[in-house]
Amino acid sequence: MAPVTVPLEQLVNEWLRLDPNPITRDEIRRLWDQRKTDELERRMRTRIEFGTAGLRGKMEAGWARMNDLIIIQASQGLCAYVLRSVPEASIRGVVVGHDHRHNSELWANLTAQVFISNNVKVYFHRGFVHTPMVPFSVKRLNAACGVMITASHNPKDDNGYKVYWENAVQIIAPHDVGIAESILQNLEPRLDNMPDVYTSPLCVDCSDSMRESYFTLIQGLVTAQVTHPSAKFVNTSMHGVSDPFISEAFRRTGFTPCIPVEKQRLPDPDFPTVMFPNPEEKGALDLAISEATASGANYVLAQDPDADRFTAAERGTDGSWFLFTGDQLGALFASHVLSKYKAAGKPLGKLAMIASTVSSRMVEAMARVEGFKFVDCLTGFKFIGNTALDLVGAGYEVPFGYEEAIGFMFGSEIRDKDGVAATVMFAELVAEVQRRGLTVRGYLDELYQRYGYFETKNSYFVCSDPVTIDHIFWGIRHFQESDSTVRYPASIAGLTVNSVIDLTAGYGYDSTNAPSYQPRLPLSSGHMVQFRAQSTNDPDIKIVLTVRTSGTEPKIKYYLEGSAKDRQKLAGVLDLIVKDLADVWMKAPEYGLRTP
Repeated sequence: MAPVTVPLEQLVNEWLRLDPNPITRDEIRRLWDQRKTDELERRMRTRIEFGTAGLRGKMEAGWARMNDLIIIQASQGLCAYVLRSVPEASIRGVVVGHDHRHNSELWANLTAQVFISNNVKVYFHRGFVHTPMVPFSVKRLNAACGVMITASHNPKDDNGYKVYWENAVQIIAPHDVGIAESILQNLEPRLDNMPDVYTSPLCVDCSDSMRESYFTLIQGLVTAQVTHPSAKFVNTSMHGVSDPFISEAFRRTGFTPCIPVEKQRLPDPDFPTVMFPNPEEKGALDLAISEATASGANYVLAQDPDADRFTAAERGTDGSWFLFTGDQLGALFASHVLSKYKAAGKPLGKLAMIASTVSSRMVEAMARVEGFKFVDCLTGFKFIGNTALDLVGAGYEVPFGYEEAIGFMFGSEIRDKDGVAATVMFAELVAEVQRRGLTVRGYLDELYQRYGYFETKNSYFVCSDPVTIDHIFWGIRHFQESDSTVRYPASIAGLTVNSVIDLTAGYGYDSTNAPSYQPRLPLSSGHMVQFRAQSTNDPDIKIVLTVRTSGTEPKIKYYLEGSAKDRQKLAGVLDLIVKDLADVWMKAPEYGLRTP
């Protein structure tokens, strides 16, 4: 953030001096001429920072936004850092890909131009690709890093710059800090003799070869002797890039083609039929469910716009639709992968699976019963992917990992979430349960009977003011307001809190880890506190509640999971906890917090 002592005019003039794009340059000049200082303060005072593996924000002029100048500066800083940090980086090259959002192709070209102008080879994906194609290509080509231009499932006005390191996983410390510092050392755009991406000998079109290798990988995920299901699938691409990838993946694996939701099939950066292009959002699957009902389909399949996330719904015998949560899909996939692993005759002692710490404990319960290793980690696939590599280094095989936000990782070649792979694996799961005379939901009930019943209730509060967010979390840490000592809540909705883990930088605390009380997991740059609680009246009822800030959206997210034998009783307890969380812990009415 620029010190408040730096005059706003100075920030504006520096922008006007550096920005090579006449449209965004004029945008800032016009705001200055109109003396719209409040808007300029929002755009110019704070520089956009690396968050979840890169940059993500609204496409507008200004230091706090996504635009040509920010892309050029980020690429210059990244290039300099990679050349310093990765052996033979210029020869190994970088992978660049993009989705279909406004400016994505332009910014992929600018990124490639910066690297080529520094004599670094670029493996360029021409045309739209889904995000997992970039880390897949980084690994296959032994590239020094990768950049994907996408904002995933964010609103249409956003875009992003996602960075993968040479290990083909999203960047984590110390590289995120190192790249951020390198960007600040390379702010002056070097635009002389910028090369033509399409004619430069340093630019290699890797599109066809990588797609062929990718689909070969997808074929390898599916058991060769699987009996393909008689079920009909409807698929929505949510106006994103997944349709050709899903179609080809189903063709290669022998599944009957999906029925596409035509109004959402083709890439459209304006996402005209949905308010938010996120399959998790309420109403996002309405068109797909209508199409499935009309066509007599059994299942709805959905990917988010950059096709790294996946979700599904199943039609019941009464015609109603059941939308699986990310955690339910995680348990289903984990069990399916486990079955295949056992069938291959591999030793369970060498099997490991991963979930983020805000995800369900059901896979952990599965691991206890079945005898494989379960590991949790911080939220985000930059942590899941790196945890997988650490486990592989320790001698484990890690064929599956997931996070509750409908992100699923399969196999050893892509250590990132992949919506196309997840879609194919779900189709294989349907084939397997049909062979046994079950539905997917019926199979899920079998898993509950074996490993225990788990129910999640995840949502968020909308809050755009960082000061208010800090106040809320201060209140949680100082629940007795008259006392300056950190005292977390001792109960919620009548349940007794029996453990607290605060993973927030500057507050690290784990009540279960005496005598140091230091957390076992790395600390988070944002607020993140996890509570476990149990009913004193009915000890069978246990809950895990995690509250954290989002790294990419103006939200305070909460992840609530309960386990019990009595489903009805548990549902009532979870409702009471959500009410207590909103009214007492978050003070939602007082702070004007909105919920979905």
